[in-house]
This record gives sequence, C-alpha cells and structure tokens, in this order.
Amino acid sequence: MANLQLKDLRKSYGDVQTLHGIDLEIRDGEFIVFVGPSGCGKSTMLRCIAGLEEITSGELYIGSQRVNDVPPAQRGIAMVFQSYALYPHMTVAENMAFGLRLAGYKKEEQQAAVQRAAQILQIEHLLDRKPKALSGGQRQRVAIGRAIVRKPGVFLFDEPLSNLDAALRVQMRVELARLHRELKTTMVYVTHDQVEAMTLAHRIVVFNAGRIEQVGTPMELYHQPANLFVAGFIGSPKMNFIPATLVSATPANARVRLADGTEVTVAADATRLAPQAKVTLGVRPEHVQAATAHIDNELRGEVQLAEHLGDATYLYVNVAGAQGPVVVRADPENPLGTGDIAHLGVPPQRGYLFDADGKALPRVAAGA
Repeated sequence: MANLQLKDLRKSYGDVQTLHGIDLEIRDGEFIVFVGPSGCGKSTMLRCIAGLEEITSGELYIGSQRVNDVPPAQRGIAMVFQSYALYPHMTVAENMAFGLRLAGYKKEEQQAAVQRAAQILQIEHLLDRKPKALSGGQRQRVAIGRAIVRKPGVFLFDEPLSNLDAALRVQMRVELARLHRELKTTMVYVTHDQVEAMTLAHRIVVFNAGRIEQVGTPMELYHQPANLFVAGFIGSPKMNFIPATLVSATPANARVRLADGTEVTVAADATRLAPQAKVTLGVRPEHVQAATAHIDNELRGEVQLAEHLGDATYLYVNVAGAQGPVVVRADPENPLGTGDIAHLGVPPQRGYLFDADGKALPRVAAGA
C-alpha cells in the first residue's frame, strides 16, 4: 500500500494547459474518486499518476519516492481501463498471469497469484474459459484480476464500468467496494458518474477545467458544496438554481426576493453582502415540499410535467426566473399533475445561497 502526494502538478500540450497546479494528498489505503464533466482533466490526472503522460511541472510522490521520471512499470501501480483489453486466444488464467510471465515469475508463483485473485473476485470457475465465453461483468472482473496479481501499492481505475449496462454497474459497484475492504489498498478511481462517486469513495475530488473545485467526503460535498459548480454536479437530479436579490441579512438567516417578487428566507449568513446584492438560491429536488395550497416559505409555479415512477413522483415546475424548470422529488401519491399550480415550500434549513461569483455562503445549523 502507499500514499500519494501531488504538489503543484501541471500538464500542458504545447501552449494548452490542461492541469493547473494540482495539490492533493491521497492517504494510504484510501478509496478516492475523481469526478467531473468530460474534458475536465480527471483522466489526464490519472494518466500522469500512472506515468502514461509526462508531467510538465510539479512533483508526484508515491510513498516517499518522487516518481516524475520513474517508468510506469516501476511505480508499484496497476491500472484498469474502460476497455477490458483481454487477449482473445488466451484463457482467463493465462490473461491474468500474462504480466507476471513477462516479469519472469516462476510458473508456480503465477498459478498461486492467479488462484488468490480468482478467489477474491469469485471467478475460480471461469479460469479455463476464453474471453468470448464471458459476460461483460465477468470480463471486467478478469481485467481487475490481472491488476490484483501484481500486488500493487496503488490501483488506478479509469471509468471501468462505463461499458456495462445499468444492472451490471450496480453489481460491480458492490464488488469494487467489497474488493477494497478485502485488499485495503489505495485506490484512485475516475468516473463522470457522480452516483459511482457517492457510493464508492472515502473522499471525492471534483475537477473542473483542469482545477480542483473541492475535496471532501461524499456527504460533505452533498451538504456543504463550496460553490455552484459542485452543488450542481453532486446530487441526482441536480440542485435547482433560482436567481434572486438579497433583501436583508442577519447572522442567522437571509431574506431574498425572486423575479416575481416572491420572498423566501434561507438559513445562511449573507451579512458580508450589501443589500440588493445578486445571489442564487439553491434547493435540492428532494428537499422541496410540494402542495396544492399555500405553504410556508413558498415558491409558486405551473407544473410542466409530472413523472410517476412508482417510488416517487418528479414534478417539473415553471418558476419565474429559475434556470430551467424547478425539479421536485415528491411523494408518489402527490396529487399535483401537469397544468396544476404548485406551491413549493423551501425549508430555510434546506436552502443554499451563492454569491455573484458562485461561492457558497455559510449555512446556519438548526438551533444556531
């Protein structure tokens, strides 16, 4: 096992800089997930750690060793890609042992390592099969097994589940979490799927345009996003954003006015802002209360669409000034339907405020 340290790490392709001074410490045995939209730099960062991309400037340490100029094979890492990249003419056992054979391990050592990895991944019964006889999930297990046999200090995963269907992705998330508990090895995992990040990570690193926006546990990012970008990226469906104007502020709460003149209270400290400052009100779909009549601290709008999914009903409500329809995760028996006027309650403790630069204002805990 090993920890990683990234110090002012930068990556450029000619005049185009893709990573802008990344500082990050990954603890020994931690499962850390890089998330962000396509092109944000998360896969480039992983490839720099693996040694597949040359670092332009800055320092990378694996354990106590500076590895900027160390070849990939000598870094003590193993990487699992989105593509399984299995040799079709080899059996599962031969695919898993291939790297060890190239490294000069004895046949008995190869067999022992393959058997151990197969037991961990519960694929002993597949060792004599060829890849064409395997399902997508089984092939991904073999690819992971090929990494396990090397006993690396750090596992690197580059969107390993994106080729699987929805049911298999859920199953493999469970398997990866179990694998980490068993191996207790440092794992760095790249995905664009924030559900994978929330369910697997000890900590999440949110990337945007080659920079780190925020690092924290899944629940820290969910409850305390640092800015509009993180608030909109973490959570599914994403947080609703409504432009507003600050009316008044105390250390305990802020009063804001929406485009149609509606005023709502948010338990946030906006005292550093001047009255009439432009702000953004944020509220998650699962925290909005939807009713057919007046409700405290409410917004109002017409229901554009009601989606009945069995366990919940999603309402898409046109609210004046909002960035798109306000999404509400309502009780499945909620009576509101398309064309109805919805009264949407925003509990003050559940609201968020962001200043004109997109930075989150401090939220006030209940009873504060």
